[in-house]
Amino acid sequence: MRITNKIMQRNNLTHINNNKILEDKLSTQMSTKKKINKPSDDPVVAIRALRLRTNVTEATQYYSKNIPDAESWLDVTEGALQNLSKVLTSVLGQCTKGSNGDLPSADREIILEQLKALRDEIYSTADVDYAGRYVFSGYRTDTSISFPAQTEKHYSITQQLDRDAIESMTYVKTTAGAGADLQDVRNMDAANYADVTVTEEDVTSVEVHKIRLAYGDVDDVVPEVTRVTGKNPDGSLITEPVGNGVVMVHSHEVPSAYELAAQNPDGMYFVPETGELVLGDQVYASMMSYRDDASTASVNEGEIRISYEKSSWEKGDLRPEHYYACSTTDAAGEAIDYNQDYLKGMDVERQVIEYDVGFNQTIRVNTTADECFDPNIGREVDDLISALEDVKNLEKISESLNELLEKETDNGKRTTLESRLKAVDKALTLSKDKMQKMFEHSITVMQKHLDDSNLSITNCGTRSAKLELIENRMQDQKTTFETLQSENEDIDIEEVAIYLESAQMTYTASLMATGKVMQTNLLNFL
Repeated sequence: MRITNKIMQRNNLTHINNNKILEDKLSTQMSTKKKINKPSDDPVVAIRALRLRTNVTEATQYYSKNIPDAESWLDVTEGALQNLSKVLTSVLGQCTKGSNGDLPSADREIILEQLKALRDEIYSTADVDYAGRYVFSGYRTDTSISFPAQTEKHYSITQQLDRDAIESMTYVKTTAGAGADLQDVRNMDAANYADVTVTEEDVTSVEVHKIRLAYGDVDDVVPEVTRVTGKNPDGSLITEPVGNGVVMVHSHEVPSAYELAAQNPDGMYFVPETGELVLGDQVYASMMSYRDDASTASVNEGEIRISYEKSSWEKGDLRPEHYYACSTTDAAGEAIDYNQDYLKGMDVERQVIEYDVGFNQTIRVNTTADECFDPNIGREVDDLISALEDVKNLEKISESLNELLEKETDNGKRTTLESRLKAVDKALTLSKDKMQKMFEHSITVMQKHLDDSNLSITNCGTRSAKLELIENRMQDQKTTFETLQSENEDIDIEEVAIYLESAQMTYTASLMATGKVMQTNLLNFL
């Protein structure tokens, strides 16, 4: 077979072109620093690159965005909880001081002012936010924990309690008469003492039992009190009324709800101004017998439900939708129900907010208000403040009457003053005893709230520690994926540089050789 010039030309051009393609490939790799520029260059590398890039992107999202965001949320939460713990510790300290029965009036005045300041601080930290989202409000991050201003909004609330919510209290009666003739020792002063005919015998005290609702100043609607007794086959709970019904008694009415409860063992009396359900002895004994049956895991037979309504809210009042099953209406008049699952007798998972912080790994970042900002904290402090103010008021009345008695020379007026002073001093003695018992009881109550707060801080700290471990692991994973991605996609510059130089030399040599070969034709061989 004769090799013609045309065949030699084509073969040389083919080899030159192959050398040029190789040189171009290596040159492109040098400029892009990547092994391939399109999937067809190497399908295996391309597929592996897509997977590794996805892993790097996910790891970067977790490490650079999700984890720092979760850390910030936990830091804000822990800071608010630490502040709450400090406030509760201060309240507990004031309760310990107030439990001293021999405390001078000047010290009680200090305690009173301290409690008022602490009362305003307790719930202010509950409205702390992170990036415009309230951290203690569960899924409703756009809704504050408390009302920012005085508000008129009707809520129907069902509060779920157990027998631990039943308290014993001392009621001090300081009144005589009724209706328009009602007189009260606490309204006596140096100017009207002769007209206030309350005697020492009129001033008495009685021990009663009560359930204090989460709110005072509720609507004048008789609450419904029921208990859970079991479960129907369809899963709905069985409830039955407690006692013989509730009687509404306003705080200004005589006899008071406390006196009526002491006289009627089977009675239940509701005071809307204070939000208190006062129980007769028989009703109290019956409620204290309610216990959960351990054999029925999905039903709490010890649960007591009180359904009531409230429409007027003061600034700082806690929103019921963060705590209880309740319902209200929106601006258009449409009904809105909150937390109705609470009434189904199941262990309902609270509104937990979780962040994706790793591959198939999440962490909870929020603490809900009902875990730490208990409405009863403020109610307890309010009762202590009221008891202190009663004692303070009676001390002032006693002091003014004693000063008047020292100056009075008329025997008749002195006799009247001495009679009034006996009534005032008896009311003061009983009120001091009541106040001391309340402070002693509040020590236990506030310690429990402090324990709940510290538990929330511990849980938050545990999540932060777990998140730190995850962050370290994600940093290692991110580095590993980036290394694998680089090994899969990036070139070895030194190696490619050598290959490129070799390809360039080969290409140049092929051009020179082809030029010399193509100068020879058939005539040169003849």
